[in-house]
Amino acid sequence: MNKILKTPESRFTNLPDYPFAAQYLEVEADLNMHYVDEGTKNQPVVLLLHGEPSWSYLYRKMIPLLAAKNFRVIAPDLIGFGKSDKFSEQSAYSYQKHLAWLTTFIVELDLQNITLFCQDWGGLLGLRIATEMPDRFDRIVASNTTLPTGKVAMPESFMKWRAFSQKSPDFNIGKVLDMGTVQPLSEEVLAAYNAPFPSEDYKAASRIFPMLVPTEESDPEAQKNAVAWQKLMQWEKPFLTIFGSADTIMLGAEKVMQQLIPGANGQKHTILEAGHFIQEEKGEELAKLIIDFCDETT
Repeated sequence: MNKILKTPESRFTNLPDYPFAAQYLEVEADLNMHYVDEGTKNQPVVLLLHGEPSWSYLYRKMIPLLAAKNFRVIAPDLIGFGKSDKFSEQSAYSYQKHLAWLTTFIVELDLQNITLFCQDWGGLLGLRIATEMPDRFDRIVASNTTLPTGKVAMPESFMKWRAFSQKSPDFNIGKVLDMGTVQPLSEEVLAAYNAPFPSEDYKAASRIFPMLVPTEESDPEAQKNAVAWQKLMQWEKPFLTIFGSADTIMLGAEKVMQQLIPGANGQKHTILEAGHFIQEEKGEELAKLIIDFCDETT
């Protein structure tokens, strides 16, 4: 039976550098999405979307700096991650369901004038949603992400990661984050990334996410992503890429975006010395680049 699991709040006490009040929104019957909501309520929104297998803790260095610049900073935990509710079975998750939950979240909060920052699965979801409701989005920052259509073979490093997600007997979330950074993470930070997952039962979303990435053109989600690409190829609003130099899976995807998306023309695209989880290593720098990008394109 597919149960909804809630990580005990005690797991999140005294997390380093994460003082933010918890907010919750019901995105489906009895299914609650957690989010951080900091800064100034009636100001433009910076929407920070995390990926696999992290949560809003990844944005702890960026949130205060953005909030201090009079943005409303929203950082949700995707369903199955962080403080959000989790299903006990992998079969409860799909690309389409994640899109639906996140779309409901944006519509219910009536988020407008959004600057989207999306990394990893945050891009697979956020870029799709931005093309479906473009009036809500003012600009996009894409970081270590792509929108796969199955037309280009995924690198071997991704296929190994995919296999690891299914076969690893001890799928240690903190260690996964550590593998995706150049600088080693402290024990405190590793514990914070493991906090949402007190047992294997809570890791269904983390394990299934790599399998939901469309790698074949025949995948219906790959075909929907191809449609989204057609819209992105007409996207005139500002579009910035900030990638990590040590991200073996994603590096190079930024060039495709720069070439195909009109809004990327003339922007100050950046490669930072960081791994896949660029927010963990370069959070303050990312926040400053987002602030500068907003200033220059407002």
